[in-house]
Amino acid sequence: MRKMKLSIVVLSLISPLVSCGNADNSVNSTQWKSYSGDPVIERKVDSVLNLMTLEEKIGQMNQYSGNFAVTGEVAETKAGEYLKKGMIGSIFNTFGADHIRMLQEQNLKYSRLKIPMLFAADVIHGLETTFPIPLAEACSWDLELMEQSARISAEEATASGIAWNFAPMIDIARDPRWGRVMEGAGEDPYLGSLVARARVRGFQGIETYKDFSKINTMMATSKHFVGYGAVQAGRDYHSVDMSVRTLHETYLPPFKAAVDEGVTAFMTAFNDLNGVPCTGNKYLFKEILRDRWGFGGMVVTDYTAIQEMVAHGFARDLKHATELAIDAGIDMDMISEGFVTYLKELVEEGKVSEKQIDVAVSRILEMKFLLGLFDDPFKYCNAERQKEVVMNPEHLKAAREVAQRSIVLLENKNNVLPLKKNEPKRVALIGPFVKERESLTGEWAIKGDPGKSVTLMEGLEEKYKDSQVKFSYAKGTSLPVIDRTTQKVSTTRVPDRSGFPEAINLARTSDVILVAMGEKFHWSGEAASRTDITLPGNQRELLKELKKTGKPIILVLFNGRPLDLSWEAENVDAIVEVWYPGIMAGHAVADVLSGDYNPSAKLVMTFPRNVGQIPIFYNVKNTGRPFDEDNPADYRSSYIDCPNSPLYPFGYGLSYTSFEYDNAKISSKKLERGGILTVSVDVTNTGTMDGEEVVQLYIHDKVGSVVRPVKELKGFKKIHLKKGETKTVEFTIDEERLKMYNLDMEWVAEPGEFEAWIASSSADESNHLEFLLVE
Repeated sequence: MRKMKLSIVVLSLISPLVSCGNADNSVNSTQWKSYSGDPVIERKVDSVLNLMTLEEKIGQMNQYSGNFAVTGEVAETKAGEYLKKGMIGSIFNTFGADHIRMLQEQNLKYSRLKIPMLFAADVIHGLETTFPIPLAEACSWDLELMEQSARISAEEATASGIAWNFAPMIDIARDPRWGRVMEGAGEDPYLGSLVARARVRGFQGIETYKDFSKINTMMATSKHFVGYGAVQAGRDYHSVDMSVRTLHETYLPPFKAAVDEGVTAFMTAFNDLNGVPCTGNKYLFKEILRDRWGFGGMVVTDYTAIQEMVAHGFARDLKHATELAIDAGIDMDMISEGFVTYLKELVEEGKVSEKQIDVAVSRILEMKFLLGLFDDPFKYCNAERQKEVVMNPEHLKAAREVAQRSIVLLENKNNVLPLKKNEPKRVALIGPFVKERESLTGEWAIKGDPGKSVTLMEGLEEKYKDSQVKFSYAKGTSLPVIDRTTQKVSTTRVPDRSGFPEAINLARTSDVILVAMGEKFHWSGEAASRTDITLPGNQRELLKELKKTGKPIILVLFNGRPLDLSWEAENVDAIVEVWYPGIMAGHAVADVLSGDYNPSAKLVMTFPRNVGQIPIFYNVKNTGRPFDEDNPADYRSSYIDCPNSPLYPFGYGLSYTSFEYDNAKISSKKLERGGILTVSVDVTNTGTMDGEEVVQLYIHDKVGSVVRPVKELKGFKKIHLKKGETKTVEFTIDEERLKMYNLDMEWVAEPGEFEAWIASSSADESNHLEFLLVE
């Protein structure tokens, strides 16, 4: 993948707080610096811009949802009125090659200069072929797989008229109460940065900006800039207050990685950051994104985010909010209508210069030129291609494979799994997710048809149809439903237990109980924060009754966030975290339960023991009174009612086979600046099945000018081992892997002592090595 041609520099100290490198290499955010750097495209942009009236320019900065035209002529709505004035630059979340062709025709009918509209959508984890939610995909630790699913999503979206994707969501998230954890890659900035790059590559599908001429590439959008994953108390849209160090060490790296990968667009975050709403934050969009990172693409607000600065108490009214947004460097207004309503007036009053508008419009026009829309406004409107591409057999096969590799085995006591097809067993299928279809794709399935999803029951029946395993079903209980208007759960305080007796009787006559439980799809996602992250409703109560039968219990979980599984982990025999697996859910889960696919996924977000531990993540900093669980003492940093450790740590996941790590080696005890050393370990499959293992490298800087985390992920490799096979896994460590922000916020590697672990998870400290970085 190409690197951005613009100068990309590292963050360091600027007045008043933070900077991002050498000012001599920075880009002036008040001037247009193109994404492509191609003088031919720049001249084309200038030629169109010079022909435009101020109103036409402002119209390009206006984005609407595409629900105002249905039958071939625009409706008499405000959006329709703006379209007839040629004052809509982009439409989002409208689909279908024929429908988008109609909308584009209407636009060209009224646009004096025939400037094409740009059609966008939230294709978060697939269009109609829905893949597992991004949090689940990240648990595969397979970057090529994530790039592949993003590429398939782009193939289907571009065949359906969409040229701009509002994904990937790359917010670092460490609070599972926040429902939008399902959209991201978890808690770690190193892994999150690599996932961001993989998904940008997949969506955009380009090596250079010239590849945008292909019919199957689309713009990708890094969202939400920035800190949205750190909202207070895990409550969506809430405030974020963090140190400059935390911002730069934890929350900015995935966005910088996306810029390095050539992402074309950014989206603002809803939250305020340290008192300034992100949509009006000059520091974020001018100083960091434009001036220091040299980003030349577009910035779009999130839904009504300009208008929301009034509710924040940052703007007096929409007009004032519009002025703040354009001053912050925002190029396109999603839905708020602030730009189209007030920008001309603000120019006439001298509060906004037309030059500011020219810069924003230049960025928008450049993307339309790069995508080839000026040459062919109907480039993405090919109904025949749409029929060939969307949900074709190859895509469905890939969706099944991605789902298999996203499933995390959390518990497997006494090897109750896999359920082998050649062993006679009576299996009781119990729980609301056995036949649940609607929730399998999760939130943000966009155009996914829940009716086409494969249920767990269907997957198991297909998998075991010629086997000695026999299934019987009882629902047991239902999933509670939320009234999204009142935010109240519709069940009573004593949920319905009428299905318990049937389920319990069935369990008593079975050999194994397979229970499918979880959250209804709208219990996670946007505006779906929870204070209680146990299984909703009376699902745990049903589990407790089933436990009394004495039969082995396999719990299959469908959910979009880490849950409090403290009781379940202690009392059930196996826990299979399948998340929301997508359209091929039932088949993929059956593949894992049967052992036809040996689970290999590992957690990218820590599971707490209870909500009181939140936020909880692996790369914490030590206190002056660290608690040692092997040598407990009073007056240490600990809870009196719960261990410090999580229920399931970052990087954790079981397999049906077993892996032994041995013979850890380091090539040298000293690393000189500019040099490299290697660390390695032998990994042996000591079990009875072939399998895959994610081997992880963690490093700790023992003494720094600022306190460093107890360990940080710095590398990983996913390997396949046949039973009995041994492979040596090797990592290279250089000065770059050891860099951190020092006391002066300089990006440096400080000399001194380091330790490393080559481990199966963040909690594994068995293969420990030490070395020195010397001058």
